[in-house]
Amino acid sequence: MDYGVTSMTAPLRRVAVRPPAPASDFARAHWAQPLDVDLLIDQHAAFVGILQRLGCDVLELPPLEGLPDSCFTYDPAFTIGDGVVTLRSAKEVRVGEGQCLAADLAAAGVPTVASLTGAATADGGDMFWLDASTLVVGRSYRTNVVAVAQLSEILRPRGVRVEVYDVPHDQGPEWCLHLMSVVSPVREDLAVVYERLAPVAMLEELRRRDIELLSVPEEDWLSLGCNVLAVSPGVVVIASGNDATAEALASRGCEVHVYAASEISKGEGGPTCLTRPIWRS
Repeated sequence: MDYGVTSMTAPLRRVAVRPPAPASDFARAHWAQPLDVDLLIDQHAAFVGILQRLGCDVLELPPLEGLPDSCFTYDPAFTIGDGVVTLRSAKEVRVGEGQCLAADLAAAGVPTVASLTGAATADGGDMFWLDASTLVVGRSYRTNVVAVAQLSEILRPRGVRVEVYDVPHDQGPEWCLHLMSVVSPVREDLAVVYERLAPVAMLEELRRRDIELLSVPEEDWLSLGCNVLAVSPGVVVIASGNDATAEALASRGCEVHVYAASEISKGEGGPTCLTRPIWRS
């Protein structure tokens, strides 16, 4: 079986990406302007090249014109141990992405095992695996209490507990602060965090587990220095412009790969956001 994810740091064997859709209204989705769309596409392709050179089997999905955030494939659906859970976006310009991603993954042999329904809304960016039996979910403007309840029901029979932490208001509902905006596990014993906006209870739990917290400095916060993708334990990908965080990771024995991100980061998405892990083992 070449799918299933219950870790943030186990080797990333198979991953789905989707290139930007150039004819989309990026300004409507709050991408910073001006935006060089041709450079955006080139930067995304270079990012994919890094994943391939690091040994990932990359499933390149077709662009979705009219959906400017669709290159951020981490959010619309979430992979668990036996397949994919289709999510529902609270952001108007992302409505419908979940069904498209789930259909593409199903065509690639990854089954949909559950879907959020009714009033539930959630983004994958509010979810990360603490361990194989614990999924952390951020209660945010994008992920509501109805979704948390449904995810708990989906995962409980699979032996997975949902741990919920509240995400701060920050700049409000029109802007995106996901739980994973403030935490990125990079090894079993190391996580990158932006402590100023991180939930206290989450920081306490990470420390209780003897996970070292690498604190992102203020100068790397707005350039998405806290968004770090682990391709395998200690082998990470980070956006350009985060030299202090990259150096701190390297000083802790991490192998750091940097991609040019001047245009990609205008959509408030980092390397984790650009991927939908399909299989980690």
